[in-house]
Amino acid sequence: MEAVLRAQARLVGLAIEFDSAGTENYHIGDPPDPRSVRHAQARGYDLSTLLARQVELSDFAHYDIILAADEINLRALRPHCPAEHQHKLVLFLGTEALPDPYYGEAEDFEKVLDLVEIRAKYLLTSWKRNN
Repeated sequence: MEAVLRAQARLVGLAIEFDSAGTENYHIGDPPDPRSVRHAQARGYDLSTLLARQVELSDFAHYDIILAADEINLRALRPHCPAEHQHKLVLFLGTEALPDPYYGEAEDFEKVLDLVEIRAKYLLTSWKRNN
């Protein structure tokens, strides 16, 4: 999501800070899955600088919105998020989970990229209109 949002924001002329983080700690410091890197690169997105990190308490105050891929991650974030920032926690796709392509095939990675691109364009258009 981060690389797509960053690239799409540049295209529409928005200067927005993006970062990505996980709710678990077992991939800290790892690069994205090589399949994600390959599929993203084919669409012009650079994931080479991304390394996994875990969500930190300061993230809830620092960022205007915290986008969760699915309900599992949303539920994991809620108990750590201070009450005054709970309104920032939302599902990336709005009302449904972003599918996890990890156990899938190439077309599953492509489908996820399609969904992320569509939602990123929608969000960025909305944010630009509100600025």
